[in-house]
Amino acid sequence: MAENYDVIIIGSGPGGYVAAVRAGQLGLKTAIVEREHLGGICLNWGCIPTKALLRSAEILDHSNHLKDYGLVLEGKVSADVKAVVARSRGVSARLNSGVGFLMKKNKVDVIWGEAKITKPGEIVVSKSSKPVVEPQHPLPKNIKSQQGTYTAKHIIIATGARPRALPGIEPDGKLIWTYFEALKPDVLPKSLIVMGSGAIGIEFASFYLSMGVDVTVVEVLPTIMPVEDAEVTAIARKQLEKRGMKIFTSAKVAKVEKGAGSITAHVETADGKIQQITADRMISAVGVQGNIENLGLETLGVKTDRGCVVIDGYGKTNVPGIYAIGDVAGPPMLAHKAEHEGVVCVEKLAGLPNVHPTDKGKVPGCTYCQPQVASVGLTEARAKELGRDIRVGRFSFAANGKAIALGEDQGLCKVIFDKKTGELLGAHMVGAEVTELIQGFVVAMNLETTEEELMHTIFPHPTVSESMKEAVLDAYGRVLNA
Repeated sequence: MAENYDVIIIGSGPGGYVAAVRAGQLGLKTAIVEREHLGGICLNWGCIPTKALLRSAEILDHSNHLKDYGLVLEGKVSADVKAVVARSRGVSARLNSGVGFLMKKNKVDVIWGEAKITKPGEIVVSKSSKPVVEPQHPLPKNIKSQQGTYTAKHIIIATGARPRALPGIEPDGKLIWTYFEALKPDVLPKSLIVMGSGAIGIEFASFYLSMGVDVTVVEVLPTIMPVEDAEVTAIARKQLEKRGMKIFTSAKVAKVEKGAGSITAHVETADGKIQQITADRMISAVGVQGNIENLGLETLGVKTDRGCVVIDGYGKTNVPGIYAIGDVAGPPMLAHKAEHEGVVCVEKLAGLPNVHPTDKGKVPGCTYCQPQVASVGLTEARAKELGRDIRVGRFSFAANGKAIALGEDQGLCKVIFDKKTGELLGAHMVGAEVTELIQGFVVAMNLETTEEELMHTIFPHPTVSESMKEAVLDAYGRVLNA
């Protein structure tokens, strides 16, 4: 007889495991099905390990510029790439075990295997086609290994996404890497081509540049980090190029030729000319696509669009009892969006009152290159496209005392307000630690804060965060320190 649950979640990435925790908190009998590793791509191969790599890169960069801070170190600091990678993998392993303990704490059963929805309210779990990476500390009370049939009133799909491949330029794991191979190189390549300049591409480009690799980025659109405000990305590009990165925009990799230990990209530029670039390795970072295959969605008639499951603001699909959250449910494909969708979905299906749908317009984005980039809401260009009458404020880090003291004075805070109502429409930042600062604007937008309230908020001095208030003041002709 099939074991019955209130909620079954397929996938244990940020969306899946957070949804499971919330369901457990609400007293729902919950199970999560995982085919490979707790924590999903984000914890094991994405957000967390890349930030560990980038932290090593940041420290290396600072170490090689000690003279700027009046410090002396004999000789040049170098990187032990195997040790850098080992630290990154250790960080992921620690958090992987942590997810297992969260499942135990919240009485969530973990079922190893691959799930297929056979009908609304029923799944069949078969043996995983991938090697299962169990937590470092097995948890026999809630970790299950048996395959079979399970039933639940609510089934949540949280299967995430995988790297997208371009025809003819498919990653091979040797000369053409995805982020999987880029995260754990055995040796550093001397030269690298990065195809795509979204967050994944630029973060890896920045990391390898810090490691001393000759890096070339190729982006098909006119600007790097295309979803960001153009003024911010122009500053980021200038700083990356100053560090030695070569960047081609409005360009595409038309084809590649593989050698014994190198790859040659034929890059077509905006004027139609072809430039050949040879490097030891290439990273394909042209986006990701949802993992919607082999789940039984076609048979059930679950609606999909461009490789993602179509949902409403509460995670509901067009088939009753079936939900989707996170990357598999479409952009923005970000871990924190997945987590929020998971909580909203579970609280709604549990019948909690006053559950608000996910507002994708208030999802922040962060890119952890050097310099960092962070944003929330509308860009200036998008606000104008929508016909909004706007006020724009800017404040340069070159006028911020803390940024100057840090030796990180190349940055900008930019805010966009509705001229009539004072509504904060968007905020965009580039510079030191802006990924830690952007949440201030996210909170403000969520609370529907106006410019007047922001201008009367006391920011501590000296902090880089003061640039946020100054940018608001600038939008209204009241800037104090510029």
